[in-house]
Amino acid sequence: MERVVDPENMERAYRKVISNKGAPGVDGMTVHQLADHLKQYWPTLRERLLAGEYHPGSIRAVEIPKPKGGTRQLGIPTVTDRLIQQALLQVLTPLFDPGFSESSYGYRPGRSAQQAASAMKAHVTAGHRWVVDLDLEAFFDRVNHDLLMARVVRRVCDKRVLRLIRRYLEAGMFRDGLTTPRRQGTPQGGPLSPLLANILLDDVDKELERRGHCFCRYADDMQIYVCSRRAGERVMASLSDFLESSLRLTVNRDKSAVDRPWNRGYLGYTLTRYKLPKLTLTRASLRRLMQRVREILKRGRGRHIRHVTRELAPVLRGWASYFSLVDVKGPLEALDGWIRRRLRCVVWRQWKRPGTRCRKLLGLGLDAYRAWKSTGNGRGPWWNAGASHMNQALPRRWFEQQGLISVLDTVRWLTRSS
Repeated sequence: MERVVDPENMERAYRKVISNKGAPGVDGMTVHQLADHLKQYWPTLRERLLAGEYHPGSIRAVEIPKPKGGTRQLGIPTVTDRLIQQALLQVLTPLFDPGFSESSYGYRPGRSAQQAASAMKAHVTAGHRWVVDLDLEAFFDRVNHDLLMARVVRRVCDKRVLRLIRRYLEAGMFRDGLTTPRRQGTPQGGPLSPLLANILLDDVDKELERRGHCFCRYADDMQIYVCSRRAGERVMASLSDFLESSLRLTVNRDKSAVDRPWNRGYLGYTLTRYKLPKLTLTRASLRRLMQRVREILKRGRGRHIRHVTRELAPVLRGWASYFSLVDVKGPLEALDGWIRRRLRCVVWRQWKRPGTRCRKLLGLGLDAYRAWKSTGNGRGPWWNAGASHMNQALPRRWFEQQGLISVLDTVRWLTRSS
């Protein structure tokens, strides 16, 4: 605990919490108010932590939509508790992380989802052309506290730290004006939860390594790669039994499957079925980005196109950075074309009147007859956005001048630079 409250460690934790921003907890305090709060209360808070007498506040329950439908419940600790959890995380990570599996990629320093996708490709290329795709039902809500603490005790002997972690696990969930005590689960939303999840699931990693399996795990997303369906079904049955009996976790039988890798997505990526497989996108990944673009463009109907492209830029750049390993460029090229067509649709609507449309098309280089004929074609905005007159008037070069980022070009640039 002395290392947790060390000034240098706390300063690092404070900078991390501030940079992460995040919503207020049940006390309503924002990250911008944290500095003033600590100036007044830090000496008392520090003494309570060193004495083992600190009790966390309740956790604010927030539901967010899942990409595939339904909702996921997050637990938002107070800003003060996020600071303490971050300070704990910085001390505990060097104790636990070196012992984790090389096939574990989630929420670990120096590891990423892209590395997991590359490992997936390598395993399938090596001939493991069947996958056991395991889905844990409501994993973060069903973590058994006793089993988890038994694994934390293996590396941590300070009883003050152990009591504090237990109190964080048992902190009540505040919702609809009531605080409900928790008997299991580690709420998503706190800095400490991902490490605790890795500590518990490290037992699964070690069991798979003991059996000699090729696998990838990113938090609770797990895939095991085998050479035949029969082998996959054996692994599915035995591993499901291990998870349910040893770790008291529930396997979602409806979402889990033994299948070909190219029929199952992993972290937004999937594979082609070639002998030498290539990384490509899942349809769900494309749909999520397209929905995000639609939402931005709905807000942009009354704004100059430069303002719209400026809002799109960080979304497209971040998405392209995550999917920079994609080998199949066709979907990215089609996506770029779809985004430009959506923007042409916005422009066509903004022009509104036939006279305005004719004047704008003339100003963009179309001859008078074609501009007049295109304006009076009686078709809707989406049809016109894909027609040759709008493609000629607003080509790709025009959108580049307005600041639009090409997803395909960004991925190519990132691939070259890496």
